Amino acid sequence: MGETYITRNGYHKLQKDLEDLKKQKKVLSGEIDEARQKGDLKENAEYHSAKERLGEVMGRIGKIEEQLTTARMIDDIAVKKDEVQIGVKVTLEEKDSREEYEWTLVGPAESDPSTGRISVHAPLAQGLLGHKVGEEVRVDLPAGMKTFKILRTVPAL
Repeated sequence: MGETYITRNGYHKLQKDLEDLKKQKKVLSGEIDEARQKGDLKENAEYHSAKERLGEVMGRIGKIEEQLTTARMIDDIAVKKDEVQIGVKVTLEEKDSREEYEWTLVGPAESDPSTGRISVHAPLAQGLLGHKVGEEVRVDLPAGMKTFKILRTVPAL
């Protein structure tokens, strides 16, 4: 896995999530030990449930640890004036509908389209990256080809 682009706040949030998951791991390990003491594990639903949850927690811990290890702070990236790049809020106008959209381009770990934050790996972001204010850009989206005019960019982080 390559670098994980993330804001300083996102980095601290991942650290807190990791801390919480490690606490959950400890609790689940205790539940598994307790269930083991009850005897026959083949028919012990508590044991199997706790083992399954522990597996999920361990997977999430591994993912977060990898993200933290490869993290590159977006805050430290020099933002180019009037260019679409990570860490920038971009305002677009869809050519056909004349509807305006505003998106902040972030790393995948902080993507949340419901709050206007999309991953730089999303099809829309991929189509816009490197383009400048005033340009019209055709982007191949899951809903079909769309043309957007880039109205403005501002550093967002």
